[in-house]
Amino acid sequence: MDKIRNVLVISYSQSGQLHEITDNFIQPLQDVDIDRIKYDPVDPYPFPWTSAAFFDTMPESVLEKPVPLKKISYKYSKYDLVIFAYQPWYLSPSIPATSLLSDKEFLARIEKTPVITLIGSRNMWLNSQESVKSRIIEAGGIIVANLPFADRNQNQISAITILHWMLSGRKVRKYRFLPLPGVSDKDIFAAKDFGKILNLAIYMNDLTKLQDEFVASGFIDLTAEIIFIEKKAKRLFRIWAAIISKYSKTQTRRRLLISAYKYYLFTALFIIAPIVMLFYKLLIIPFTLKRINREKQVYLRQIDSKCPYI
Repeated sequence: MDKIRNVLVISYSQSGQLHEITDNFIQPLQDVDIDRIKYDPVDPYPFPWTSAAFFDTMPESVLEKPVPLKKISYKYSKYDLVIFAYQPWYLSPSIPATSLLSDKEFLARIEKTPVITLIGSRNMWLNSQESVKSRIIEAGGIIVANLPFADRNQNQISAITILHWMLSGRKVRKYRFLPLPGVSDKDIFAAKDFGKILNLAIYMNDLTKLQDEFVASGFIDLTAEIIFIEKKAKRLFRIWAAIISKYSKTQTRRRLLISAYKYYLFTALFIIAPIVMLFYKLLIIPFTLKRINREKQVYLRQIDSKCPYI
């Protein structure tokens, strides 16, 4: 492996949280030339969101339809390492992330290049990373590490607090007693610790143990419940996305379908999911622990196992 000298660090963020995570992660890096890029769509997404705009992004997110991006000025035509930070939207890569992964100039820069993916999510990132991993590998990139940062609050509570943040633009305690939304300040600051691990790997010119060290830290929180929900929910999201995309012949019809999806989502999240999860915890998990643990290890190592750096 050639010495790492030039590093591309690229991210999109509405609230600024993912930029903060990314900047903390790269802060410890020394003796490398960092090209730090924050990219945006030509037509920006609102922040704070309106409720209509927030749910209206679901079909295109799930179907992974790109949008035009503003011109990105890269410092180099090729890099020795790429750090790509993104968010999941509706269990898929965000539309800006999908758009970047469809951009020929970006794809040319990850070809035959080691890539680290950073994720800022509510609590579910498995499906989106599978998609991102496939796109990067298809472009000839080599994923050497994946580091997800997530909201650690209980699923339904984090859904309430995140939605309040996204629609109000204020990262505060809803009702004054619910926890703060998003990735905790402690975890955002902890990104520096992982940057130190990367810095040492760059110094040693060896990325082969990077993901193992990230996983060994115990930082990545992946539960059986999250694995179960992601498997089931993504199928349902695809069905809804396909229906809305196919039958939205007019804006009025699209709004009606999006509204139906929104109420279905709330019903599934706050009524159906708790009942299903109780059944799953009592009757399924005790008898499938070995299989679940094997799946967990696969997800934790969501990198290209055939790459020359592993």
